[in-house]
Amino acid sequence: MTTALITAPAALTLPDGRPARAAWSLDTVSVHINHGSFGAVPLVAQEHQNTLRAEMDAAPVAWFPTLPGLVREARTSIARFLGIDPSRTAMVPNASAGASVVYTSLPVRTGVEIVVTNHGYGAVTMGAERLARRWGGTVRTAHIPLNATAAEAHDAIVAEFSDSTGLVVIDQITSPTARLLPVDTVSAEAKRRGIPVFVDGAHVPGLYDRPLDGVDCDFWVGNLHKFGCAPRGASVLVGRGPLADELYPLIDSWGAPYPFPERFDTQGTLDQTSYLAAPTSLSFIEETWGWSNARQYMTELADYAESIIAEAFTAATGDDHLVDAGMPVNALRLVRLPRGLAGSHPEADALRDRAVDELGLEGAFTCFDGVGYFRLSTHVYNTPADFEYFAERCVPALGDWAREALRAL
Repeated sequence: MTTALITAPAALTLPDGRPARAAWSLDTVSVHINHGSFGAVPLVAQEHQNTLRAEMDAAPVAWFPTLPGLVREARTSIARFLGIDPSRTAMVPNASAGASVVYTSLPVRTGVEIVVTNHGYGAVTMGAERLARRWGGTVRTAHIPLNATAAEAHDAIVAEFSDSTGLVVIDQITSPTARLLPVDTVSAEAKRRGIPVFVDGAHVPGLYDRPLDGVDCDFWVGNLHKFGCAPRGASVLVGRGPLADELYPLIDSWGAPYPFPERFDTQGTLDQTSYLAAPTSLSFIEETWGWSNARQYMTELADYAESIIAEAFTAATGDDHLVDAGMPVNALRLVRLPRGLAGSHPEADALRDRAVDELGLEGAFTCFDGVGYFRLSTHVYNTPADFEYFAERCVPALGDWAREALRAL
């Protein structure tokens, strides 16, 4: 992959001709190329949520009795956007909360084995480990090479199944390695064996249309605050089959007697305005550019960004910094960092913080099998110039930091 073959896409604009970024409140001091971690909320959704909060605070006694009905309307709208059944869709604060709901609601099976992968999100994997300890069981980790094909990844996961397997936890898009996993074929094989499957689709809403088509899993969770641009604290939990009736919110409330998912609509005095404003974000993207066009732009921009950043590192080090992620994601990519950087998760986080402080860069750095990576992510407000800044200004600095780290060894 070279920049000679990949050209920069034209930056998106608003209908009035302003840059797309004008629809967000992102500061102009930093370069924001890490949408995949914490998202970014359009002004129109921020304003909607602020209006809802004002209504809540102006008349709380009138607000809270009507809140379950408002949540039901919001999740119905969100479910339709995702192409899933509203009657199987509950609202939760984030993907990790959805995982915790699944872990605390499953019937106990003493000595059970839980299958995870080495690409899993840390908090979700740690939750599976706690569940296994409570059940007196164990966690089996499927080790999948970064460049594994769909078939190879499938085989590595299924190889960990046994007669004792009571749950499979698999990411649809992996957070540390920015690749897809074959959740469709793994779910099909698990179902054939009677094994429940929990799919962590944290990054998926907004990136892929109808993400559950062809995926016959028992549980699925997706964050709306990432590529869906919803206010933070808005995610969906899908439960299907008889085990869905066992799902209960993490907080016991007056909704407990209701069936799934209605029991999740009633959560006492929690501020659930993020749920109610989420459809505003989804509609804003659709009405301004159309989600199909937005995804195409994000993919083309990621292709360009990946190539120029990898080439910049190669020019500096003489090594190949392109990464074969096996099943690449449209708007999330990895570029290998110079040796000496982000060799562990704590080191990756420290590098992220240093980049904010010294380079004005809001970016993501990850580690997999002891190798550090820069994880870029694109959205409609990003432009080629954002990633050209990284290639021209940040790559030289990161090279210097890598040499410093190696000298300190």
